[in-house]
Amino acid sequence: MSVQSVLPAVAGPRRPLLRRRSAIPGFGLTMGLTLTILSLVVLAPLSAVAFKAAGLGWSDFLAAGFSQRALNAYRLSFGAALIAAGVNGVFGLATVWAIVRYRFPGKTLLNALIDLPFALPTAVAGIALATLYSSKGWVGAALAHAGIKVAYTPVGVVIALTFIGLPFVVRTLEPVVRDLAMDVEEAAASLGARRVQILGRVILPALVPAWLTGFALAFARGVGEYGSVIFIAGNMPFKSEIAPLLIVIQLEQFQYREAAAIAVVMLAASFLLLFVINAIQAWARRYS
Repeated sequence: MSVQSVLPAVAGPRRPLLRRRSAIPGFGLTMGLTLTILSLVVLAPLSAVAFKAAGLGWSDFLAAGFSQRALNAYRLSFGAALIAAGVNGVFGLATVWAIVRYRFPGKTLLNALIDLPFALPTAVAGIALATLYSSKGWVGAALAHAGIKVAYTPVGVVIALTFIGLPFVVRTLEPVVRDLAMDVEEAAASLGARRVQILGRVILPALVPAWLTGFALAFARGVGEYGSVIFIAGNMPFKSEIAPLLIVIQLEQFQYREAAAIAVVMLAASFLLLFVINAIQAWARRYS
């Protein structure tokens, strides 16, 4: 009898390996809780809006959701949100780079001021911006002498969305910039790379995924912003009326289905734009 045939009998049946205990419950429980909360908080309200808009019928839905007034409101909301997110992308990167890489007086105060739009009520922010940029305000008066009007124009909408969107870009980029090793930049410089080459080939490729995430968050925040915009926009139909305000006006006139139709159009457009941004972000992360 061989040794190999005796060993299994002596050793006995194999015991299954013990699974590693996790600090959180199993996959089934956690996934069930996640789907339940997601359905109650996100999917159920969105489905209710879609069902409400479906009661209009196709022709009435197109008439309510794609009227000339609604199209102008979409153009202002999405256009201003894109411009504001782009401005925040540029100045947010410069701000977080200064905060992380340099020491200067008032750094702690500046770091706290960046989070001010998170804590400040949107209505208070809108009143403050309207007062500051009106024709009699500190900044608005100086701009008025130069022939530039900010308050109660689409420019004021862009400024308001830039104000509330800056923290999203800065706080998204900050941990990535902190983890960016300086020795890589020093190695590139030792090999003869100029500052522009280091910025374009070493620093920016590493920051692109986080930058796109911050851009998407600022854009999404700007599209749905209401409180800080209505005080500085002027709210004139076909000129400075944002889509969320148009929805509120429809609700005040008891036109619930028409308001739901505008909300569905905004939801579809926002989802499409965010899908494109996330696809670009995934591509940038794959090839960075």
